[in-house]
Amino acid sequence: MPESNVSTPYAAITLGSNSFNMLVANTVGSKPTVIAKYKRKVRLAEGIGADGNLSEDVILRGLDCLAMFASMLQQHKIAFENVAVFATATLRVINNADEFHRRALPILQHEIEVISGLREAELIYQGMVATTQGDGRRLVIDIGGASTEFIIGDGSNVLFKTSVPMGCVLFNQRFFNQYPLHHIDFEQAIDYVAGMLNEHREHMLALGWQAVLGASGAVQSVVSVLQHRQAPAIINLEILQAFRAEILAQSDASLSGIAGLDAEQAPTFASGVAILMALFEILKISRLDLAGGALREGVLQLLADRIAAK
Repeated sequence: MPESNVSTPYAAITLGSNSFNMLVANTVGSKPTVIAKYKRKVRLAEGIGADGNLSEDVILRGLDCLAMFASMLQQHKIAFENVAVFATATLRVINNADEFHRRALPILQHEIEVISGLREAELIYQGMVATTQGDGRRLVIDIGGASTEFIIGDGSNVLFKTSVPMGCVLFNQRFFNQYPLHHIDFEQAIDYVAGMLNEHREHMLALGWQAVLGASGAVQSVVSVLQHRQAPAIINLEILQAFRAEILAQSDASLSGIAGLDAEQAPTFASGVAILMALFEILKISRLDLAGGALREGVLQLLADRIAAK
C-alpha cells in the first residue's frame, strides 16, 4: 500500500458508564485500521449517589484512566484535531458533570462531548455496519452500564432507534447486590426490563428483523465464556437459562465457579444475563450474534470521514 494512501493517526475515546475505551487508527485506503486499543472497566455508574452526584472515588478512577489515555495520545503522536472524546449515559445524568469536565480538561487536554442516547444509538449502528458482514434488516442491541440502545436498520438506513435508561451497573445496584442470588432477583429484573420496553415493543416487533446483533460488554462476556468452553459463539435462551443456573449456584460475587468467566467480567455478568434473558422473551429473539463493533467504531468512522473531508 503506498504511503500516500495511509492517513495520519487519529483516536476515538468513548467514556461509557461501565468502560472507558480508546481506539487509535489510521485510514488505509478509505477504511479505518485500528493500530492500538486501550480499555478500562471504570464502572462510572457505580458511583452515582442518592443525591445524583458522582462519588469522589469513582471520579478519581475515571480521571486516572483519562491520564493513561493522555499518555497514550502522546506516545502515538496524535494531533490535537484528530481526537474525539464522547461520553454517554452517566455523564448525561449526574448533577456534578461540570466538576468532572473541569477536572478532566487539564488531564486529557480535550473537551468531552456528552452525546444524547439517540446520537449514541446512531453511532452504535454505524459502528456495527462498518465492522460486521451481512445484510437484510438487523436489530442491534447495546447493553451498557446505565443505558441500553436498540436500533433496527436496513444496510446503513436506520428505521428505528431508542435509548432506555437501564444497564448492567444500575441493575447490580437494584437487583444483584446481595449474594447468593435467587430466582426472584432475575424475575424482578426481567419484569423491570419488560416495563421499560413496553412503549417500544409493538413497534419494534412490527418492523421485524432477519438477524439480531449484540454490541456490548454483556454480550462479549457471554460469548467469551462460550468460546473458552469451545462452544459455538451463538447466544440463545437455553444458553442464558443455563448461565442463570450457574450464577444461582455461586455463593459470592466473584462467580469464581463459572468456568471461563474473566474476573473483570464477573461483576456485571448476572445483570447482563438477566437483561438478555428478558430481551429474548420480550422481543421473541431466537438467536443473537456478537457484532463486530459498536459505539467506539462508530466514532472512529466519524473521525475518519471528518479527516478525509479536510
